Amino acid sequence: MLLAVEDISMQFGGLRALDKVSFGMKSGQIFGLIGPNGSGKTTLANIISGFLKPSSGRVLFEGQEMQGKPPHVIAEAGLCRTFQITLNPRRMTVMENMLLGAARQTGENIVSAMLQSRQVAREEERNLERARDLLEMVGLQRHADELAGSLSGGQKKLLALVQVLMAEPKLILLDEPVAGVNPRLIEDIVAVILQLRRAGHNFFIIEHNMQVVRRLCDEICVLDMGNVLAQGAPDEVLAREDVLQAYIASGGVAGEGVQA
Repeated sequence: MLLAVEDISMQFGGLRALDKVSFGMKSGQIFGLIGPNGSGKTTLANIISGFLKPSSGRVLFEGQEMQGKPPHVIAEAGLCRTFQITLNPRRMTVMENMLLGAARQTGENIVSAMLQSRQVAREEERNLERARDLLEMVGLQRHADELAGSLSGGQKKLLALVQVLMAEPKLILLDEPVAGVNPRLIEDIVAVILQLRRAGHNFFIIEHNMQVVRRLCDEICVLDMGNVLAQGAPDEVLAREDVLQAYIASGGVAGEGVQA
């Protein structure tokens, strides 16, 4: 099992946001986490990625316990994430943002940078080459020298995705990768994710767009009011009456083409 969530509970004062949530995903999957607004998806994502410590339960990544570890330690282990609202520094160029994502750089240590200047130079050249290749893959190469803040919403999502790839992650957690993105760029984002999946990348996706969920995910887990309501193949899970009722009760419908 690549990622296992075991009996995760989260209490905020008198509010129980998650109640003994358990599921697992295998390597080679695109795994989706869905649910009505307020169901606990973001809280769980923050626990998995180290931004929150659960009240109880375990998160296992490649068999190692991760709950309570800081985000940078979890990222160094190979579990990296993007955010619903992209956090790329707006006043840095697209290329500078890409180079920020490169992991384990010798030049990050002042002493190593002084004593191993040739090694630093080689790493910098490799990182530049990789960044150029990734930007070309998502059609952002011509924007490399532009400020990240000048990109459209969809382009920022693509930048966040390929910046994560600079760290060579084993699992990428995408928080609403197509939220607020125009339909044409949604197609681009979906195509990139599928291309990366064919190249061997694993994805854990939180998403409201059910068309995208159906197209991308091998398996999904549905949260409702902090509990696991269903888990399985998307078409089977989204046809369940209790899942439909959960979305209807929240003001949405988990149907084809609906932002649920």
